[in-house]
This record gives sequence, C-alpha cells and structure tokens, in this order.
Amino acid sequence: MVFCTPRSRTSSAPTRNGKGMPEQNNQYRIDKQLARRAFDRAADTYDAVAELQYEIGDRMVERLDYIRQQPRRILDLGAGTGFFTAALLKRYRKADVVALDIAERMLQRVQGRAGWFRKARCVCADAESLPFADDSFDFIFSNLMLQWCTDLESTLLELRRVLAPGGLLMFTTFGPDTLMELRASWEAVDGYTHVNSFVDMHDVGDALLAAQWAEPVMDSERITVTYRELRTLMRDLKHIGAHNVTAGRARGLTGKQHMQQLTEAYERFREDGVLPASYEVVYGHAWSPVNKHAAAGNEVSLASLQPPGPAGSHD
Repeated sequence: MVFCTPRSRTSSAPTRNGKGMPEQNNQYRIDKQLARRAFDRAADTYDAVAELQYEIGDRMVERLDYIRQQPRRILDLGAGTGFFTAALLKRYRKADVVALDIAERMLQRVQGRAGWFRKARCVCADAESLPFADDSFDFIFSNLMLQWCTDLESTLLELRRVLAPGGLLMFTTFGPDTLMELRASWEAVDGYTHVNSFVDMHDVGDALLAAQWAEPVMDSERITVTYRELRTLMRDLKHIGAHNVTAGRARGLTGKQHMQQLTEAYERFREDGVLPASYEVVYGHAWSPVNKHAAAGNEVSLASLQPPGPAGSHD
C-alpha cells in the first residue's frame, strides 16, 4: 500500500539575498501540484528514458564503497520507480528501506518491481514536509530530487530533523549549467520561463552549513547527452516527468511557430551532426551531528529510536 500526505550560467540565474543564499525568483518557483501530476503521468515511461538519471545514481552508489556505515533504517528520498530502492535493499540486506516520492503512481511501480527478495515500504509525501518522527533514519539517499524543492535550506533542516545523530545524507542534484542550451534557445523565442533555475554547488554547500550539517563535501561534473533532433530531447524530458511547472511558464500549448523558432535557435549549438544537452551534476554528502541534541540536553541513541507515529506508519 502507498501512503499519501496532503527545484553556461545565464542571466536567469537566481539573485542573492542578504544572507548570501540564492534568492528564489518567483517566476521560477515550482508548482508542486503540477510537478506531482507530471511525475504521476510519467510513471509508465520513466524507466525507458532515464539512462542519465540511472547513470548519475550509479555513480553515487559507487561512493558507498567508501562508507563503512551499516544503516538499519534507510530513506530513499525521491525514489521514483524504485531503481535505487532495489539497489539499497540488495546492498543493506538487514536494513528497513523506505521509498518516498511525491507521485503515487511512481510508488506503485516500486511495489510492482519483480524479483526482489523483499519489499520496500512506500510513502507518498513531499520532501519539504516529511511524515516521520525525529531521528527516524540513519541514512538518507536522494538521487536528483533536491532541485524540485522550493526552499533548499528549509528542506535540509527537515532532512536533518528525521536523520538520527551520526547519520549520513548522500545526494545528487543539478547545477546552474544544466540544460543551458535549451534555456538559451527559449530565451531567443519568448520571455517566459521554460527551464528550472538550479542552485550553484557552492550555495548548496552553504545551505548545508546554515542547516548545521557536519563535514559537508561537495563536488560536481559535467555530463553532455547528444541528440540528432531537438524533438527527441523534448520527448525524453516529458517522459521522465520534467515538465515546465515554473510559475513564469506560458499558459496553453506551445504552437508550431514557437517550436520552429526554438528548433532554429537550438541549431546554433549543433556540432559534429548532433545537438548537445548539458547537465551539471552536483554530488554531496554530509553527516547529522553526533551532538545534534546536545543543546537541549537530550542525546538520542539509535537503539532508542521508535517507529514513526501514525502519520509515518507504513503497515
């Protein structure tokens, strides 16, 4: 059963507020309800076109070889169809793994995966408001989810809340150069927003520090995917659920004239017969402080953890 509870740098990069953190341009603010529906619709097509997402996640999984932690309760945050939920179940055979996603139909695919020696527990909820008790997990794994959050620092505080002292957060997200060719091409066509605004790696690191995570480590790489035709890129984005759900999007369907203009604008990036689509991939990990509860004089050990209350129940 799936349980539901009611995110080349361009001129459109976010500005900064007085704290030095990226300031969210309201035009780029994500409509969570639209995002949920987009991912629900993409549940049946996601696996067929998610090679990039799985490659990035595989690279993050490889980094687990250097982590000695043997977690007992794991949260796969933004689990999608459960590809990495399965990998976590296999790697940590004694762990209780929870798959969480905002889209219920994605989680139905998690439950429908065949050949698992055991099943993950599934929870449908928003990462920015988790239905779990404090200190519920000792490892959070999140592949390409944080860019869909509207308030990064608040989300990181929420993740630290549900992660037990000494627990590990490991994640990937996209940086500002992601889909820069598509962004620039749309800017040549109209003044609407068509590509999400992504947070710079250094600002993600600053947000981790502001949320009082311990020993954050950040790095990034550029991955370029090539296409013969622009329509194939647009189709792939649609089939993974990456619709335009920003507040500044154009209402209504994109007409043939605009699509022709977009195609012509994108052609200037063609090299060696193919069109590039750039992705700036940001990798990060950090630890929940061992003295997380020291200020309140209330140290909590993993052994004393209780299962989540009714809002986070999975039975």
